[in-house]
Amino acid sequence: MTGPHSGSHRLRLRLALPFGWRIVAAAFVILFTAYGAQYCFGVFFNALLEEFRWSRASLAGAFSLYVFGYCVSGFPAGRLSDRLGPRRVIAAGGLLLGGAMASMALVHALWQPYVVYGVVAALGMGTAYVPCNSTVVKWFSARRGLAMGLANTGASAGTLVLPPVAQLAVSGLGWRGAYVVFGLVVLLVVNAVAPLMRRDPASLGLHPDGAPEPPPAARAAGGGLALGAALRSGAFWLLGAAYTATWLPVFIPLVHLVPFARDLGHPPLAAASAISAIGAGAVIGRLVMGWLSDRIGRRTTIAISMLLQAAAFLAFTGARDLPALYATAFLFGYSYGAITTLFPAIVGDFFGHEQAGTLVGFLFMVAGSTSAWGPLAAGAVYDATGTYRPAWLLSAACNVVAFMLVLACRPPGRRHAEARGGGSG
Repeated sequence: MTGPHSGSHRLRLRLALPFGWRIVAAAFVILFTAYGAQYCFGVFFNALLEEFRWSRASLAGAFSLYVFGYCVSGFPAGRLSDRLGPRRVIAAGGLLLGGAMASMALVHALWQPYVVYGVVAALGMGTAYVPCNSTVVKWFSARRGLAMGLANTGASAGTLVLPPVAQLAVSGLGWRGAYVVFGLVVLLVVNAVAPLMRRDPASLGLHPDGAPEPPPAARAAGGGLALGAALRSGAFWLLGAAYTATWLPVFIPLVHLVPFARDLGHPPLAAASAISAIGAGAVIGRLVMGWLSDRIGRRTTIAISMLLQAAAFLAFTGARDLPALYATAFLFGYSYGAITTLFPAIVGDFFGHEQAGTLVGFLFMVAGSTSAWGPLAAGAVYDATGTYRPAWLLSAACNVVAFMLVLACRPPGRRHAEARGGGSG
């Protein structure tokens, strides 16, 4: 191609490729910080239990409220991200999340974690998952699975790295000092990186995947469905039901694995490292399954991951020594990472990317909020029976149901969408 506009096209292509991946890199850092701090709760959970002697169910309730709150707040965060852009939304969330974590150092009564962590931190965390992921969805089409995998690896890497750091900080500074340090880090890092997030390629005169024109997949999707149209689609609710089933028990290991390992007689740092094994599995799962979903389809990849997660929950019933515990945690992390990463991607595949923040946020509110009950129920089961075995078995059953539901999902009125780049399975 020659002529006065060919140089402009080449320049635009060169700019689009690095800028799309800059969005991925920024999302990686934000998710690393927010989710890494979030999944340190299991470490602080054990420290709070030892100091205050609260029941596991009563303290797990604060985390359950937190999960409910951050999933529900993902919907308005997604809508605001679509309308205002993600930068201001994420920065405000970093302020709330970091401030709440630092304020946890002041806790002396059981109601305080419910307010500080369960409400304020939840509002902050709600601006991480949905705005970051829906923004990446808008920047990629043909390589959407890979881009989502790379961005969400940040959450897994944070889960891998930060829980042992938290345990060392608790040992050296006490849990109150550790909370202050973690809160300040979250506030500073998220607000430093948030300005790098840009709404979509069109805001810079670019196209998804760094292409000189919209790729075929993006043209096929068009502008996408608005929320009202999506709500009238059976596919929207079926996908929501599948994710409700798989997310219902998803936080049980992330909250209860450290005390579970301590019950088995393992020392504190070894028990905290079980959370790191989840993070290590999720790093691999997000990258491998994200890449694979671009080739065999999103729906098929998610279904495989749900079966793997059912197997992991079953394996927890027999895991006793550290190698078995770490291997099971790794398998859980692998499947959990893939399922969570591919959720915004399949929403974009099925319903288009223009209102991805609103659609992902709504389904995340409906399906994700049910996961708040998992840690609370598992704590109640333990308090009543002295074992987590029934919780593990019920969690496996939930993922078998999710597997069957996701296989029934099809794009609404666009069966040809499965042939698009990356497909939906």
